[in-house]
Amino acid sequence: MVIKVFLASSSGSTAIKKKQQDVVGFLEALKVDYAQLDIACNEENRMWMRQNVPEEKKPANGIPLPPQIFNEESYCGDYDTFFDAKEDNLVYSFLGLPPPPGSKEAVQADKADIVENGTHAEETNAEGNLDDSIEVPVEERNGDAHSKEELAQAADEEDEGEGGEEEEGEVAEGETADDEATEEETAGDEAPAEEEEAVEETDEAHAEEEEEQEEADDDREEEELRQLEEEEEDLEETQEEEAE
Repeated sequence: MVIKVFLASSSGSTAIKKKQQDVVGFLEALKVDYAQLDIACNEENRMWMRQNVPEEKKPANGIPLPPQIFNEESYCGDYDTFFDAKEDNLVYSFLGLPPPPGSKEAVQADKADIVENGTHAEETNAEGNLDDSIEVPVEERNGDAHSKEELAQAADEEDEGEGGEEEEGEVAEGETADDEATEEETAGDEAPAEEEEAVEETDEAHAEEEEEQEEADDDREEEELRQLEEEEEDLEETQEEEAE
């Protein structure tokens, strides 16, 4: 299987160039065999790429931009899907290739298999064959495995049942004492609450007095303005009479 990466060698877009370099550089770092196919200088490569990119993967204008990645004839994806696979350590799955043993992707696949099947991963010996010398205990296979320490602890708990009842009685008395102390603290908190209510009432009274004072000031200002207007009118009349 050959990985095909369709590139544009003479692209004038800096973004496309960076994406192409990112894909090629990462494949080389993984030592994945791939072939670069230039769509700028080869019309056949460009037409093949456009025809084989699935319709649902094409942009709105219908023209897919490089880089586009294929595994032989199978479409893998564009740069965005490649980048997501790289971030999730799933590049080999993205390319349709088996992950090499010991890689992060192989470890993730083993863990996923264990979670799905509920079994231990098969261990192999140095020759790559299944290692029959490693056996899983019957209890563990059946899901009934218990350590000796757990069994001993359960027996001790049964023996100490009577002593536990006495301790529960003592705890109950202690809780009663704590409840009484809590009630006393609650009663002590009621007094500050009453003081706060008295302060709020005083503040309200002050607020009402201020409102009344403001209303009185407004009335006084209106009266003074009215007097000034009357004086101006009288002055105008006097001036008119003198002029006549």
